[in-house]
Amino acid sequence: MKLLHIADLHIGKRVNEFNMIEDQKYILEQILRITDGEKPDGVLIAGDVYDKSQPSAEAVELLDEFLTQLTAFGQPVFMISGNHDSPERLSFGSRIMQKNGLHIAGVFDGVLQKVTLEDEHGIVNIYLLPFLKPAMVKPFFEQSIESYDEAVRAVISAAEINTQERNILLAHQFVMDGAQQPERSESESLSVGGLDNVDVSAFEAFDYVALGHLHRPQGIGRDTVRYAGSPLKYSFSEARHQKSATLLELGVKGELSIHQLPLIPLHDLREIKGPIAELLRIGREETKSAEDYIHATLTDEEEIYDAIGQLRQVYPNLMVLDFENSRTGQAVFSQIAASCDVSRKSPMDLFAAFYQIQNNNELTPEQVRVMERIFEQAGGAGA
Repeated sequence: MKLLHIADLHIGKRVNEFNMIEDQKYILEQILRITDGEKPDGVLIAGDVYDKSQPSAEAVELLDEFLTQLTAFGQPVFMISGNHDSPERLSFGSRIMQKNGLHIAGVFDGVLQKVTLEDEHGIVNIYLLPFLKPAMVKPFFEQSIESYDEAVRAVISAAEINTQERNILLAHQFVMDGAQQPERSESESLSVGGLDNVDVSAFEAFDYVALGHLHRPQGIGRDTVRYAGSPLKYSFSEARHQKSATLLELGVKGELSIHQLPLIPLHDLREIKGPIAELLRIGREETKSAEDYIHATLTDEEEIYDAIGQLRQVYPNLMVLDFENSRTGQAVFSQIAASCDVSRKSPMDLFAAFYQIQNNNELTPEQVRVMERIFEQAGGAGA
């Protein structure tokens, strides 16, 4: 039996205010071609289907088109909600869709949903566990449930998994192997203090755990507890990731092989660094890759007139521009954005912060007085 595992589609996501819907449409069409070519016996979609709990109309339309074409191949599709999804919205019409082979676990109703498939080696049980918080699980169990780990273990224990059969679980949680942290990306939702941790030992009853939540493809504890990763790069911390879909091949109980099928984006997401003249030269010579989503860091020592305008003539999808030279020692603009809440700062405070980072020196008292007079004449230096 073959199963295709994908996750974290984040349909409708914007990256640095760039609408990714065309890139998502392109990559979903690629997943459809993979499905048509590999002809898996089922497709597993492990949560964060949408990027927001209230998705845009174009996001809903794209998911509808994708699922319609996916189910038309004739194999069952299994989908769970993630922490970005609205479980209720994702579950809408699920009983009607089930008749067409689309099985959705959006809202947790106290029971671990199970669908049974069969091949020449016997039964394969597909369990669907939507994203869980302790508060979602407490109403259905008498024992004390305070942590994410306790919530997941309680639900799995109540399902009474038959470990003599082959069992597959879809889940969307932050899974750890003891104290070992998996690799996370900036585009993922983070919780403070590791409150959302679930230990990998909670999944011992399953032959394979199809995880969603982390955007880098990786196994946790054992290779058969696996994050498929997102199909697209959604932050520059993912610039060096190779995105893929995961294909499982199950034989008899205990026999399972895993293959990574590369996904090639419409536009890659890359980081480039160097003097502006050199970056412009490279972009003009490599016109196709110049249309990628770019984070550029300029290392020129001299001031550059309209750096963004110059770069966008060659790199139309420039997302982020930083400067790094002997005066700054680090990226300027992104540091300002990260270091303060702009909405709560006065123009004078913002200028002082910019000057400090740009010149590696604070304003002198005389410079402060001059700037305060300028801001007063322009309409006030207050917040």
